[in-house]
Amino acid sequence: MLPKINSLKKGKDIERVFEKGKRFKEDSLILKITKNALPQTRLGFIVSKKVSKKATLRNKIKRKLREIVSKKGKKFKKGCHPFATRPGMDILLIALPGLETKDFWEIDETLNKLFEKAKCSIS
Repeated sequence: MLPKINSLKKGKDIERVFEKGKRFKEDSLILKITKNALPQTRLGFIVSKKVSKKATLRNKIKRKLREIVSKKGKKFKKGCHPFATRPGMDILLIALPGLETKDFWEIDETLNKLFEKAKCSIS
């Protein structure tokens, strides 16, 4: 589970990442990333009703994404992982239709590819 301090929740912050963030796409996931003026990296997860009309399925996808990111958090390069102590990043993970059919390990592999594209690869 990610600490509360590493959550990206405010609408204005999410909007800023949408407008100014660099976009990376892999399979059924989009990663948007931009710098922030805070000492920590914050993450947000978006799963729209286009993915599934059922809230339980959307929440299950978010839980999978959070679990994968928190397990790998300590392995990310400094300045890009969720627990960085130097100036951080704001990261949005946006699920696209088709992700609901993927299992945990397929999502894990897709996230690895996304973070490599964003130069936040796991060392």
